[in-house]
Amino acid sequence: MAIEIKAPSFPESVADGTVATWHKKPGEAVKRDDLIVDIETDKVVLEVLAEADGVLGAIVAEEGATVLSNQVLGSIEEGSAAAAPAAAAPAAASAPAVVPAAGGEDPIAAPAARQLAEENGINLASIKGTGKDGRVTKEDVVAAVEAKKNAPAAAPAKAAAPAAAAPVFAAGDRTEKRVPMTRVRATVAKRLVEAQSNMAMLTTFNEVDMTEVMALRSKYKDLFEKSHNGVRLGFMSFFVKAATEALKRFPAVNASIDGGDIVYHGYADIGVAVSSDRGLVVPVLRNAELMSLAEIEGGIANFGKKARDGKLTIDEMTGGTFTITNGGTFGSMMSTPIVNPPQAAILGMHNIIQRPMAINGQVVIRPMMYLALSYDHRLIDGKEAVTFLVTIKNLLEDPARLLLDI
Repeated sequence: MAIEIKAPSFPESVADGTVATWHKKPGEAVKRDDLIVDIETDKVVLEVLAEADGVLGAIVAEEGATVLSNQVLGSIEEGSAAAAPAAAAPAAASAPAVVPAAGGEDPIAAPAARQLAEENGINLASIKGTGKDGRVTKEDVVAAVEAKKNAPAAAPAKAAAPAAAAPVFAAGDRTEKRVPMTRVRATVAKRLVEAQSNMAMLTTFNEVDMTEVMALRSKYKDLFEKSHNGVRLGFMSFFVKAATEALKRFPAVNASIDGGDIVYHGYADIGVAVSSDRGLVVPVLRNAELMSLAEIEGGIANFGKKARDGKLTIDEMTGGTFTITNGGTFGSMMSTPIVNPPQAAILGMHNIIQRPMAINGQVVIRPMMYLALSYDHRLIDGKEAVTFLVTIKNLLEDPARLLLDI
């Protein structure tokens, strides 16, 4: 009985997807819940799993094909997975195993000898069989394994570059390599260009003294981790809390434009920009204004792991009323982040640098971070944007304000 393999049901915001990778080949045995194929959409990579044990049949949609929601991708011949090995077993017992040689005739070997050779990486063609008609016996393979162990170590082979890494060229090499852009990266590129074309975007800057936040984190990080089941206390949770408090005071920064209307949101869904191999993704912390520091840190850590593993769902990346991006993790000292439409603003964090500051008439060394707020000037006035950023600065420089709501 053939079971159809179908593309997932895409939400309304996703029109179609691209077949990224088939993890099984036609005729290969599969088990229920095995990963069969990846479907890449504009936002995430969706996994299609096997619905039953069997053998992969014909593939209808090859890699690179564009598919629609619930479109048939291929089929599984149900129940054939167990039958195929069972049928092959008698044949293996009655006929000698044959392993293709790199050149010349195929060697004849007993099944036990072939298995031992495969386990130890021995090429049967390099072994002279002592059995009948030149058959390679298990004893022959054992002798070859011992000889391999006693042989001088060969020079280590050059490690292969990761599949997702950029190509490495030799010095003076003028060759070029062309690879297709992933759908996620192409969509990010399109949206960023649209953001710059369709909104009056400005960026305002300020700097924040991180002394108090760093002291608070240093004092309580071990107790925090112990009290919250291994969740580590970072800097991002302080910025999210400060941002949600500032958004309450400046609702226009948390709003969006929909045609001729301004939509004000009575909640703060904070997008956290995360870098992945396939491009920039922005999972969303829902109702961040109600979350504790531990819940924020745990949510961000979970998003980071999912982004690395390609497990983020469309729901986790949909929506958001305000975004925070942290280029400081990569060493960025200053940047002008681009607003993520239809949002009205985005906060950019940067690296912390020890710099001399004039405080109370004296020069002291303080850990300073530059902050950048890019905003849609159609919706947010300059005074409002600057005051919003100053509010975040004040909350971070005196974290007690977050508790006292002042």
